[in-house]
Amino acid sequence: MAGLTALQGVKTIGIKFDGRDTDANILITAASSGVGTYAVQLAKLGNHHVRATCGARNLELASSLGADVVLDYTTPEGAALMNSLGKKYDYVINIAKDNRWSLLKTTLSGRGRVVDVAPNFGNIVASFTTLFARRKLSLLNQSLGKEDLRFLLELMEEDKLRTVVDSLHPFEKAAEAWEKVFSCHATGKVIVHM
Repeated sequence: MAGLTALQGVKTIGIKFDGRDTDANILITAASSGVGTYAVQLAKLGNHHVRATCGARNLELASSLGADVVLDYTTPEGAALMNSLGKKYDYVINIAKDNRWSLLKTTLSGRGRVVDVAPNFGNIVASFTTLFARRKLSLLNQSLGKEDLRFLLELMEEDKLRTVVDSLHPFEKAAEAWEKVFSCHATGKVIVHM
């Protein structure tokens, strides 16, 4: 599901995987999350410049997945989603649940767009107010298909996409696994064996 969610996010901002994309400046928040780890890899496969945010303990991981620059979200620069080059983002894939539209819109270029994967209530409301604005906030509208799943599997078989596993849990400890997931501090996917 996380891979499909990430794929839908990158497709929503228009990333194609045919090598004809222009070099867009993309920010991916919560890059070490289950969805984020896939989103970073997929955005890089589209030949884009990727900045990512995550906690300090996952900076190397986000880099290893292909992020060109990684920001620690606990620092002032990271919390402000700043680009040290002063360049605005063409697209933001927002996976972090606490980022508000009021912050996200300040990071966008003139016709920039945010795709919010896990919108909070304020961002849901803001998405309606941006319908006719130059800068857009879109909520992820998932339409999952067999072709998307097949595409992800092909990328994995070609070693172009990998799954980051946080932890493995036996079925009897599924409650602990859910606690880990809902703590929002899992790195990659938490897996429960059936």
